[in-house]
This record gives sequence, C-alpha cells and structure tokens, in this order.
Amino acid sequence: MDKFSLQKLKTLTILYAEDEDGIRKKISDSLRYYVKDVIEAQDGQIALRLYKELKPDIVFTDIKMPKKDGIELVKEIRKEDKQTPIVMITAHTDEEYLLSVVDLHLEQYIIKPINLKDLKNSLQKCLDVISNNHSVSKELPCGYGYNFDTKILTCRDKIIKLNKKEIAFFELLIQNRHRVVTYAEFQNYIWQDDFMSDDALKSLVRNIRKKFPKEYIKNLSGVGYRLNDKIS
Repeated sequence: MDKFSLQKLKTLTILYAEDEDGIRKKISDSLRYYVKDVIEAQDGQIALRLYKELKPDIVFTDIKMPKKDGIELVKEIRKEDKQTPIVMITAHTDEEYLLSVVDLHLEQYIIKPINLKDLKNSLQKCLDVISNNHSVSKELPCGYGYNFDTKILTCRDKIIKLNKKEIAFFELLIQNRHRVVTYAEFQNYIWQDDFMSDDALKSLVRNIRKKFPKEYIKNLSGVGYRLNDKIS
C-alpha cells in the first residue's frame, strides 16, 4: 500500500459489526492502525442504527449475528446507499451460500480466520471504490459544482479558480460532507511532512472562503471545518 493510500485511509471511518467480542476487539485494533476510527457494533441491529447516525465511509460486517444478521444489514444499507464499500466476513465456505449474496454489491469476502494481508487487500479495494465514486462531478449547495477528474470548481457555469492547497482542502471537505474534518486531517492530507501552522491554515481558509457565500464553510472551534449542507 503506497504512501498516498495510507494518508487517505487516515481520513476514513469504518463501521465494524461482529458479535464475538474477542474477534471484534482484535480486528478493530488492527483496523485503527490504518484508518481514522472504527465504530464497533455487536449485532446487526446496532450496526444499522450507527450506520444511519454516523454515516461511515466503509462497512465491515460478519454474517452470523443476533437480532439482525450481516445479510439483512447490508440489504437495509443498499436500499438507500449503493456506493459505500462493504466487506463481508464469514466462516462459511459454501459456494452456493456466497453466491446468494452476490447482488448485494460487496467489495470482498473475507473468510475467517482473518489475517493482516486480507485486511490490507480489503482496505485497498474499498479505497479504490471510494476514489472512483469521487471521480465525478458533485453538485453542491448554492449552485456550485466540483469535478474530481478535472479539479474544476464551478458556480452556475462560471469557473472558480483554486490553487493546489485550496483544491486539496475543498476535496477533503466534499469527501467528508457528513462530518467535521479535523485539523490533524488537514495536516496529514495537505501539508503531509511539512508543518502546518495555525496561521497557514487560517490564511488558506480565509482565501477559499472569499470564493463562497458566507457560512458555506463552517468552523467548529478547536476541532476543524465542514461544508454547510443546510445553506441555500
């Protein structure tokens, strides 16, 4: 896994549903080494509630769980969401059983016991899916739109110029529209190995805000920034 992929993973959140406490803790600890956070759920019912509340970037789920199994969980998610990458974890090796869930659009199956290579391969596949999903034009509030392929921001067909750091900042906000992007994430994604001073970040935000309506980019003091999807 290359350096850019590792940096990108550090901005993502995983929902992991597994009813066996020991397995869930072990795998969650491994995943936290690569991603920003892991949201744990001990059954499918809790996992569905957490998915709706927190909108994770990736879902990992076991199949056999109480209250709501992994297949039921994925079916519920896929009713509204066809894009979030989902990895199914199973102890089953029966081909007919696995073929019965092909139409759920899963990124990968992992057969227990899980090893580190399986996890890394699954994360890379999920990251590829997320990147592909973002390589299209995104409609944004107030008539704005952004194209990840061309790196062009528009407002009612007028091109708004962004420099390299502004592009990276804005893409990170778009990719995480459901939550606040933290200062640490801006450091890792934009400045990388260089030091990000408070003044440098404030200057970047001040300049990019000039290109949008007031309150388009919201600040949560001491935490970070997010897009304001409620603005009209």
